[in-house]
Amino acid sequence: RLLFDSLKQENHAVETVICASAIGYYGFHDDPRALHEDDAPGTDYLADVVKQWEHEANAIETLGIRLVKIRIGVVLSNNGGALPEIAKPVRYYAGAALGSGLQYLSWIHMDDLCAIFLKAVEDSALHGAYNAVAPNPVTNRELTQHIAAALKKPLWLPPIPAFVLKALLGEMADLALRGSNVSAEKILNTGFTFSFTHAAPAVQDLLKK
Repeated sequence: RLLFDSLKQENHAVETVICASAIGYYGFHDDPRALHEDDAPGTDYLADVVKQWEHEANAIETLGIRLVKIRIGVVLSNNGGALPEIAKPVRYYAGAALGSGLQYLSWIHMDDLCAIFLKAVEDSALHGAYNAVAPNPVTNRELTQHIAAALKKPLWLPPIPAFVLKALLGEMADLALRGSNVSAEKILNTGFTFSFTHAAPAVQDLLKK
């Protein structure tokens, strides 16, 4: 809203606003159906936060300014985020899937995320929402297996039961126990090319560094 109020003034040369958003917009979905940009928002707390964030950003378009909303998935990076946290117990032979391990994880390599933002800046044909996720989501179990393979560590522990995570994390456990299958089709249709389309080589690339 602050940005909108500032951009209402005519003494600027801003032509484009790139807004960082999140696939949390869709909420948690336990079914395998792929979610697209025109799907309805979810109803949980995080989905409501993202919905309100995008609602405020949408007002910028009324000023004749091109708006691109990048709905970011789970970013794989060595500089924070999910990958170091999942890899840490694997390094010490304590890695395991969480809950059923079947929850979808719509991920993206940090390099590809940066490239999407760059394309959004440079390509004036882009406008509206785009999912920043790789074309091939994985389950929590599969990602844990890819990390173990990259680190050459065994996975010998059984999955961590959901009730244990809920006892430790409360409602925040849903972030680990639930997920969503989010489509990359729209960004692919712009001609964007991913450097990492599958999780195994993405994890290998990051963990070897």
